[in-house]
Amino acid sequence: MTTAAKLEVADIIRGTESQLASRIAPSREQWRVLRAIRQCRTAALGGHVERCSDCDHQRIAYNSCRNRHCPKCQAGARAKWMEARASELLPVPYFHIVFTMPSELAPLALQNRRVMYGLLMRAAGETLKEVAANPCHLGADIGGLAVLHTWGQNLMHHPHVHCVVPAGGLSCERTKWVNCQRSKKSGKLFFLPVRVLSRVFRGKFIAGLKLAFQRGELEFHGRLSHLSDRHQFETRLNMAVRQDWVVYAKRPFGSPEQVLKYLSRYTHRVAIANNRLLSYASGKVTFRWRNYAADGTWRTMILDDVEFVRRFLLHTLPTGFHRIRHFGFLANRHRAERLKQCRHLLSGSTCEAALAKTTHPPAVERESNTRPECVACGSTRIVRIEIMPWRPTPHHRVPRPHFAINRSQIYNDTS
Repeated sequence: MTTAAKLEVADIIRGTESQLASRIAPSREQWRVLRAIRQCRTAALGGHVERCSDCDHQRIAYNSCRNRHCPKCQAGARAKWMEARASELLPVPYFHIVFTMPSELAPLALQNRRVMYGLLMRAAGETLKEVAANPCHLGADIGGLAVLHTWGQNLMHHPHVHCVVPAGGLSCERTKWVNCQRSKKSGKLFFLPVRVLSRVFRGKFIAGLKLAFQRGELEFHGRLSHLSDRHQFETRLNMAVRQDWVVYAKRPFGSPEQVLKYLSRYTHRVAIANNRLLSYASGKVTFRWRNYAADGTWRTMILDDVEFVRRFLLHTLPTGFHRIRHFGFLANRHRAERLKQCRHLLSGSTCEAALAKTTHPPAVERESNTRPECVACGSTRIVRIEIMPWRPTPHHRVPRPHFAINRSQIYNDTS
């Protein structure tokens, strides 16, 4: 039995590797993810030997895989990304809007991840821009950040997009900043009507999905093969259209510092973190999960180890797919120009004071966060004395699944 203090997703992958090809037949892309996580910070990827100049203590530091699905490789990437985003914050409250794909269409996304995840993110961003530009609502050109998540707490497939947007935007003439108003009933800051967002989002997503079907961009395998027929496909869409799509808004943030701290919880998160794993014994994995559908309390779930890996692989993103995107005046094409304009309209001095805490941390703090410390004496005088090169192992090649295996069975999202 692996103890909780040392248990990692990599341990479960190593314990199930001999069974995966015959039971769930991962794709080549998913095999690469499994291999990267299994080899992360091990001798297989090489590393270096460090020595403390004060106490002569030595330790081996192995290289990380840097795969975006690896639970151990997100802290460094998150810190760098957040440092770059700090300069883009505005001194206004921020809203958090969540767009969710309905359960009737979620299985299609498992077989058409690049098309449908991209459509989900575009529809969410375009919905916010369109409704906000309407003079009956905000009447402004807004900008924001969208982050794709495909999982729930129990590792089941649950595609949704988290959007974080400033409470306001540029006027149509870009001559003034339009602030969000407060509700007359509650007195709370109000962004956009959720019911309107839900219906516009539904219309845009369905229209985009029909266009993708007409262009032949969608694939249907296994249990979904009947949807290749146009009548069956439209029947599935009608089932999704008849219900209200889940769009909800969380309470606004109070300061740019809170936004920066909050974003760090979402931008580089993976399906499950190592600290949620409790035990792995006799082919069973026990982990913690929060039941948001009930009272939001923490509960314990036990899964077969192969089923655990299957659920983990459901959230593998296509190679090159961008799960963090900007839209509106924060889009990459004109971000610098529009941000400069926003700060000018929001009063430059106020903006600079609000951003100073997040953009320019103290020099001592930056230095202490970047220099490694000796585990024996705490000294930061660490020198690298030896390089251990990466050497391919006999198991470096990605295994090919047997042709008798139906690869689509990995998409059968069982409860």
